[in-house]
Amino acid sequence: MELELPTPRAPHTAQSAADPYRAYLDTLSSAESRRTMRGCLDRMAQLMSNDPATTGAGQPWHLLRYQHTTAIQAAMTEKGWSAAYINKHLVALRRVLRAAWMLDLMSADDYRKAAEVESVKSTRLPRGRHIPDSVLCDLFDACDSDDTPAGRRDAAILAVLCSTGCRRSEIVALNFTDYDPRERSLAVLGKGNKQRLVHLNHDAQHRLETWIGVRGSGAGAMFNPINKSGNLRRRNGTLAPMSGQAIADLLARRLPSNATVTPHDFRRTFIGQLLDAGVDLSTTQEIVGHASPATTARYDRRPAHRRREAIDRLSLPKR
Repeated sequence: MELELPTPRAPHTAQSAADPYRAYLDTLSSAESRRTMRGCLDRMAQLMSNDPATTGAGQPWHLLRYQHTTAIQAAMTEKGWSAAYINKHLVALRRVLRAAWMLDLMSADDYRKAAEVESVKSTRLPRGRHIPDSVLCDLFDACDSDDTPAGRRDAAILAVLCSTGCRRSEIVALNFTDYDPRERSLAVLGKGNKQRLVHLNHDAQHRLETWIGVRGSGAGAMFNPINKSGNLRRRNGTLAPMSGQAIADLLARRLPSNATVTPHDFRRTFIGQLLDAGVDLSTTQEIVGHASPATTARYDRRPAHRRREAIDRLSLPKR
């Protein structure tokens, strides 16, 4: 399905430099959010123009109307994209339209009508899978057998993931000053620029303290890239942060070749363990930084356990 962005009717003169695409992306506080939403806008521009080299920069987003935004949604559905994936793109679309309105490139009425495109409704199981204890033991054994700084760092990262259920973007954003050893806590900056405290169990704190013994107490990121010589990388004189992809890479490097674990698997495992242990939904939501308890509830494995136990009461007929 080929869609085309409307052709501008006239140049914007004084407003020609105002680009809703860049204005919207500039409002996002984290590099990961900017990268994600830039990708969404670029993909929609490519979908509408049928040009894989197109980006969302400089496109006439301000000329989109309701018939265009509903057609964009239909085109994404026709592509077979999941509901969650489509809805993420629709969030980006609504936000870039709002930026166009804020820049006085479109009227409030045109913005409101174009942004009325509805999200795709669906129910899906949460991403990720539960990590068996045996796989976790394999990961820690691989780190412990590596006596380089990377071994200590990776073990600490795994311990923090297991003890807090943090997102990988939250892990790489941690600074040394975010750690309070007396409280066994980390001040985490989550989605929406919201900060929360997470706590380490004693084993995780021991792993983190071991890494700090290698890292030192210098300013900068808590977890750092390490070069081939075993030295921690610096940026402008302070210890540099790792990337989110580096977290996924270290998992692939530490796992046996026949196993696969993603950073989000730790989050799903952590939430499931809390709920299995009887921690209430509201407390679990606060710990992991979900905006809605409905999101946390999707990770609850107890209803599935009860359904399985009910089925186990039945058996096939025998002679």
